[in-house]
Amino acid sequence: MNEIPAELVGGNSVLLLLAAFLIVVVFLGVKIVPQSEKYVVERFGRLQAVLGPGINFIVPFLDRVRHKVSILERQLPTASQDAITSDNVLVQVDTSVFYRILEPEKTVYRIRDVDAAISTTVAGIVRSGIGEMELDEVQSNRQQLISKIKQQVADAVDDWGIEVTRAEILDVNLDNATREAMLQQLNAERARRAQVTEAEGTRRAVELAADAELYAAQQTAKARRISADAEAYATQVVAKAIAENGLEAAQYQVALKQVEALVAVGKGDGKQTIILPAHAMDVFGDAFKLLKGKS
Repeated sequence: MNEIPAELVGGNSVLLLLAAFLIVVVFLGVKIVPQSEKYVVERFGRLQAVLGPGINFIVPFLDRVRHKVSILERQLPTASQDAITSDNVLVQVDTSVFYRILEPEKTVYRIRDVDAAISTTVAGIVRSGIGEMELDEVQSNRQQLISKIKQQVADAVDDWGIEVTRAEILDVNLDNATREAMLQQLNAERARRAQVTEAEGTRRAVELAADAELYAAQQTAKARRISADAEAYATQVVAKAIAENGLEAAQYQVALKQVEALVAVGKGDGKQTIILPAHAMDVFGDAFKLLKGKS
């Protein structure tokens, strides 16, 4: 067999080593960063650069990627902490915080455990905020308390390169004794409102009944007044007729009425007995005299 010259073998080895070196250089010097991450690069233990998404180049063997930090929004586990309101009521508050890392170089070099630090900060802010409010305010002004927590947490974590995107109060729980006391108070308030409503209904019914009686009295008085006016008018007419025609006109009208009454009595079926006063016939005589006088 023919032997391969030593010079050729040595040249091929150098080429292989050179190719391997170039591959290592490319592998160490070119960094492709995903969209959801940022890389923190150090040189000899010091911060050198922060690589954003895409293709990045660093100095091989000198620069190293020490931290790969996700910039996605994160949610802290739901935390429960006890707090005492200004009216000395013990409550248990469940909170949840959402945040994302904006400046990884601050986060990795200024705080060791981000989640624990934020949870502790939120717990202190929640206790402080609830301590300034009464229980009713905690229940009714929850949104105001959430805004306060978010603002104070954002101020506290600003040096860590973190943005607090949302802060939520999931629930406010009371101890059993306080819950029972509030339930009794709520039942008492409902009973009071029911009594007030019933009393107002009774008062309104009385007012309506009084208004009805007053209306009826007014209508009765009005009818009586109209009747009185009619009688007065009739009296005036009669008085005027007497004044114009003398007393005979009045006597004539009275005689006619008496005759009409006797005629009505005489229209019976013939079986009744009619008793006339002694002067009944005089009525006819008076009427005829008046008629004769009229003619």
